[in-house]
Amino acid sequence: MEQALRALRRGAARLAPAARLGAGGHGPTRDRRPPWPCRLVGGGQGPSPGAQLPAAALRGVAEAGGDACGSPRTRVGPDPQSRPGSKACERGPRGAAAAGQGGRGWLGSDFPKPRRRLEGKPLPIERTRGSEILFGIAPCALALSQSRRDPFRLFLKESAGSQRLVMSEFVLQASARGVPVHRVGRRELDALCRGRVHQGVCLEATPLRFKSLEEAEKPDLGDEESPNRQLVWLVLEQIQDPMNLGALLRSAYFLGVDRVVTSQRNSCPLTPTVSKASSGAMEVFDVYSTDDLRSFLKAKAAEGWEVVGTVSKPEEVENVPVISCLEFRWNKPTIIVIGNEGDGLSLETQLLCHRMLAIPPGRALHPGIESLNVSVATGILLHSICSQKLRQ
Repeated sequence: MEQALRALRRGAARLAPAARLGAGGHGPTRDRRPPWPCRLVGGGQGPSPGAQLPAAALRGVAEAGGDACGSPRTRVGPDPQSRPGSKACERGPRGAAAAGQGGRGWLGSDFPKPRRRLEGKPLPIERTRGSEILFGIAPCALALSQSRRDPFRLFLKESAGSQRLVMSEFVLQASARGVPVHRVGRRELDALCRGRVHQGVCLEATPLRFKSLEEAEKPDLGDEESPNRQLVWLVLEQIQDPMNLGALLRSAYFLGVDRVVTSQRNSCPLTPTVSKASSGAMEVFDVYSTDDLRSFLKAKAAEGWEVVGTVSKPEEVENVPVISCLEFRWNKPTIIVIGNEGDGLSLETQLLCHRMLAIPPGRALHPGIESLNVSVATGILLHSICSQKLRQ
């Protein structure tokens, strides 16, 4: 009997290190038990060395404050038996880490997914067929007041903040014309105008078109045959940039140009971007177009108008006199012809001009920056000419 007891003690002593290694050591063992509590879930692939107790017994141990590994744990999360189709029985390292932080553990597919910031997508707004979206305070306000467009809907930002007075004026304007007003969020406004600066206002309306010189009625020019009558028209040849076209219209309107005529070929249409760049001047200023610019210039020259071109480099012009814009004297109806920023006036158009105007620089210019933006140069030229009308 004593020999049997001693043999049992020796066997227990030999098994103790292996048990410790299996419970949490780093040595090899066939009965390696995971360091986290285990639960048996129905539908697995057979018993595992670390989960030999029946599921009911495991639930009882967990509810009593313990687990199959003998350490007190608190059971959290849904009962694995109540999850249909669940086949996992152990929690992985991620679950063990979660259990070590605040005692919250998750089973198998119960792992929490990383939260992503849910940004609400703008609600799609169906447009009226054939309409366009104006954006910005000045274009929308002038479009509503001038009645040159047919407005369909007005979109205002929900919380306007400091612009509440402006928004209330828009509501009054829209109500007077019977235009529905919709309060929308910033994302909806951004989507409507494709990310451009809308200032909290968008207007759905019919587009503006160029007026045809052939179809337009003769303008009321008064006594244009009188030598004292001063008229100036601005003619644009192949201006393609909408920002430049908008700035040109704004300067022409401000400085008192009587008419703006653009070539129909290779020219920018009257888009909402042009209206925004013109600060709404496009909504109150008629813009004409012709498909035969050279015939138009010949006809006006035959009527006694002076056709004046513009150039940035005088040495590149042949057969046409070039003078400074400061030397020009405005004594008859005048047409100022502006070319695009890249190529300037075409050679055919230059030959139809009586004179060419240039802006004298204020210093010796570095190569590569020898010219001005076309809208800036036009503003300087128009001011030097239109100021003569003011002096008289």
